Amino acid sequence: MVLEPDGALIQDDADQFMSRLKDAVSESAGRVVVDLSLVPFVDSRGLEILVEANDALSSGGRALKICCVNETIREVLDLTGLAVRFDHFDDTNSALRSFH
Repeated sequence: MVLEPDGALIQDDADQFMSRLKDAVSESAGRVVVDLSLVPFVDSRGLEILVEANDALSSGGRALKICCVNETIREVLDLTGLAVRFDHFDDTNSALRSFH
């Protein structure tokens, strides 16, 4: 399943995205790709949601992949030390193929 949030993942928008993410996890056998191409920025709540979803999936032997990360989000992930917790891909197709 591919999720494509549109807009910054901050506070209330991030909470709405978490609801969509939880639904996707239950519907997708734990194979979820988050395409961040339309997300210009992620705040601490947005990061927290991505980390929580990744940890929940990883604990069950499943995976959350992220793709199309812009330079701003990449820097935030690097500065917070969270980059290593996610599988990153340049495009959606590469992320989807990584599940095979």
